Formats: sequence, structure tokens, C-alpha cells
Amino acid sequence: MSRFLAAMLESATGAGGDARGMTTGEPREAAWRSWAQVHRAARGAADALRRPRDDAEPALPFGGAVGVLAGEPAAIAPTAQAVWLCGGSVTMLHQPTPRTDLAVWAEDTVATLKMVDASMVLLGPPFDALAPVLTEQGVPFRILDSLEGDPDAVTAAADVADEDDTALLQLTSGSTAAPKAVRITHANLRANIGAMVTASELDVERDRMVSWLPLFHDMGMVGFLTVPMAVGLDLVTVTPADFLTRPRLWAELISKYRGTVTAAPNFAYAVLARQLARVGDGELDLSSLRIALNGAEPVDPAAVGAFTDAGARFGLRPESVLCAYGMAETALGVAFAPVHTGLSVDRVDAEALEAHRRATPAGSGQVREFPELGPPLPGIEVRVVGTGGRVLGPREVGALHLRGEAVTPGYLTLDGPRSTKDGDGWFDTGDEGYLTDSGAVVVCGRTKDVIIMGGRNIYPTDIERAAGEADGVRAGNVVAVRIAAGEGRHRESFAVAVEAKGAGSADAVKTVRDDVIRRVVSAVGVRPTEVAVLAPGALPKTPSGKLRRAATADLLTAPR
Repeated sequence: MSRFLAAMLESATGAGGDARGMTTGEPREAAWRSWAQVHRAARGAADALRRPRDDAEPALPFGGAVGVLAGEPAAIAPTAQAVWLCGGSVTMLHQPTPRTDLAVWAEDTVATLKMVDASMVLLGPPFDALAPVLTEQGVPFRILDSLEGDPDAVTAAADVADEDDTALLQLTSGSTAAPKAVRITHANLRANIGAMVTASELDVERDRMVSWLPLFHDMGMVGFLTVPMAVGLDLVTVTPADFLTRPRLWAELISKYRGTVTAAPNFAYAVLARQLARVGDGELDLSSLRIALNGAEPVDPAAVGAFTDAGARFGLRPESVLCAYGMAETALGVAFAPVHTGLSVDRVDAEALEAHRRATPAGSGQVREFPELGPPLPGIEVRVVGTGGRVLGPREVGALHLRGEAVTPGYLTLDGPRSTKDGDGWFDTGDEGYLTDSGAVVVCGRTKDVIIMGGRNIYPTDIERAAGEADGVRAGNVVAVRIAAGEGRHRESFAVAVEAKGAGSADAVKTVRDDVIRRVVSAVGVRPTEVAVLAPGALPKTPSGKLRRAATADLLTAPR
């Protein structure tokens, strides 16, 4: 029996099922539906999935995998529930953009569907126009608007799935490797949702989430759709396109609906800080916000400071920022900083970190700053492992390993299933970091991205933060990449790529490049081999908006 589904059904059919729900349609035409209404729509869709109207429509077998391609949260919420009520798993497919080559997208999507052994694709606006592409590729699909069945024909029992059955197949971003799907079980979801609710002190009757996050990313799908559905929390949600078209909308929704919980990657807070600077006094009220979770990419203290400073005029409390560490391999969360404390930065000695891999508290020398990401969530163990598998102590830097009920049992890959754990249940995250004396997790960077020069371990994040401060560089659009020794290079080095609005002007490019070099040398003491100044939109990104480090390295090292 799935305890995750049991909780979701209780939230929909219990006393709060009619009192709380989801608001969608902003900023055009807002619409509210209770969780009870969402669940009833899900039961009707589940009946339609199991019993199609004619032979031309595929039926969903019990436990089948389903790819979902839709943009509107109002359609995705009941669809996900419907698949779970059929004992199936949900894979949120990467969404094409206006600049996407549809032939390439179709090829990648077909490979993904084969990888997860999908029974069908469920297609909804604005992507229902892609139906001919799926037909051409021989992919079975159903249109979401046609899923009208009898809600009373579907039992609301939670025993349609077991704890070890797959609930989500979360596609990884593909930022550093070939895409794969993280297998998230019902037990993984239940464990991680419960831990995040506890750590964030969520109050179902008082809190209201506000989100624009993409639902094909784990932070959006799990944190800001599945969590509120599972616990019956009020949710206001729009699409990423709505946010990108008008970033100020995010703050307006928090103000209008008295939002208390929101989340985004670091870059979005930097963008919103600039937007808030243009808003007149008294136009917004952000005093209701108690959690602004910052995660999914390295947290930049400068960006956090800019956001809290810009929001202070509107009642934003600096202690509302909650830095977090998470990944799809634990459903979502790994560690949360304590609520109500704001950003806590660990300042360490740069030489000890880079030469001796120790996070010694800073003295009078050069300093590196890392946000403290808080203790591991309840039920998750974190250890730091050094060379030869030795478990390290506090402030020793090594590979971060995780263990717990929330950790995925494995991946689905293009080459078949792959386990994630060793014989003792530990999962190697691929991240480097350390634990503070108080047990807080600190992440320094990805192991494979560390730049080793002159016996020093230099983290790309330090380079990127310095380069990002150069005049004209677009916030959040900086990548530092390692260049291995060989092919005429006697030692390892690095290059930096930035986006800047003046990339079409030789004089502007030289000014930006010189400023980037100066700031990077000042920050890490080493000069980049190359600084590429690119036009806005030129840096490779994943479908969820993350910068693709490996693809950027290919771009910088390709023959010209």
C-alpha cells in the first residue's frame, strides 16, 4: 500500500479538501479549484485512461509508464494523480521552445520514451500541436482534453500501488552527461515530502505556496505541485513563460495572495532584485513571505543580499531566505538551512581549502565564502569520503555521499537500469563539500569540474561569481570550464564564457573581457586562458534553464 497516495487521498477527501486548492491562470484569468475538485477530475481521467472510448485510443495498462507533455499546471495536477490512480509512473518530458529543432527534439524524446518503456504520451496545451510529430514517430498518445470518464468508476483506495513501485521517472538535466531518468518510488516521495514538511515547518492551514517553476524539473514537480497536493496546501502557480515574460509577476503574486513559501534557483532572485528596484514604494507587500528557498544551483551570497536589500522596502524579511541542497536522486531535498535564520555564510581560508582540502575558518589571508545549507533532512545521512574511501571528519573536503529512505534505488539509462547505491546503501552524489562542526552541509562544487592548477583545487563557482560582477555581464550567465592538459597545453587551465549585451561591439567586448580577467585574477590568483564574450542566449542550457558546463567546454575548445 502506498502511504504517499494515502496521504494525497486524505488531503483531497478530508475536511480540508474543499477549503484549499490551487489557483492558476494568472495573470490573464485566475481560476481556483479545490483539491477535492482536482482529485475528482483525476478519477475521471483515470477511468478514461483505463477504458478508452474506441480502439483508436490506447489504454493505459496497470502500472504503465506515461510521458506527460503539457504546459499548464491546471492540467498537469489531475493528470499526474490519474496516472498514479492507475498504478502508473509519470515522466515529465522536456518541453520544446520556439527555438527548438523539432526533428532533434523528436529524436531525443523517442529515445527517452524507449528508455522509460512508456506506454503512451499525454499531450496538453500548448503542446497538443505536436500530435503530428508523435504520429510520425509512431508514439501512442492521448489528448488531455479528451480524458473524460466516470469519476465514480475509479476507487479512491491507496492500495493501487506499493511502496516500492515507481511514482516518478525524473529526467536529469543532462548538463554534464547523457540524460537518464531517476526512479522515484512511492516510498521515496513519502519519506522526502515528510522530511521537507518537518524541516520547513509547513503549516497546512496557514501557508500558501507561490511558484512559477517548470514542472519538468524536480523542484517544480515535487516541491511545488506534489507536496501541496499530498498535504493539502494552498498553491498559486503560473508557468515559467509567465515569469520570464514579466519577472515582476512573481512578486506581485506573493503580494496579492499573501504567499508565505516560494522557491527558485539563485539566478531568479538576482533577476527579481533588479525588477524590484524599479517598483515604487507601497506597490508591493512581501511581508507575508516566510520562506524564499534558494536551491537547484550554487547559492551566491551577493545575489541573496541584492534580493533581500531590494525587497526590504516592501516588508521582505532577510531571514526568510532558506538555502537548500537537493537533487532528484532524493526526490528533492537533502538539506535545508534552519528556517527563520536567513543566509549563513561559512568563511574559510582559501589556501587551506585549495592546497590541503580543509575548510579552516578564515583568518587574515585570502577567503572563500560558502553558504551553509543546513543539517541533513530527517531520515537522510550525509558523510564525506576522501581518497581511498576514508570517511572524513568535520571541515575535511571530499565527496558527499547520502543514505536514507528518500534515496532512489536506481536510474533508467539508455543502456538499461543502473543502481545508485553501494553495498551499504550509500549514494555518491558527485559533489564535493564538507560538514561544519555543527553538522551543516556545505557544497563546494562538482568533483569532475574542479580545476587543479599548481597543486591548488579551484572551484568554478569562485571564478563564475567573480566574473559575474564585471560590468555588462548578464546575471547568472557565466560559465567557467576546466581545460585539461594536452594538445600543446603543458598544464591544466580554465576558460570563462559570459553573456553580455554589448557582445556585438569589439570595444564593448574588450572592456568586458578585461574586467572579467581583472576580477578573476583578484579572486583566485590565476588568469583564465580565454574569456569568451557571447551574445545573450548563446550559452548552452538544459531544458530546465541550467547552464550546460560540458557543452560550454565543447563550444570554447572547438576549432575555429
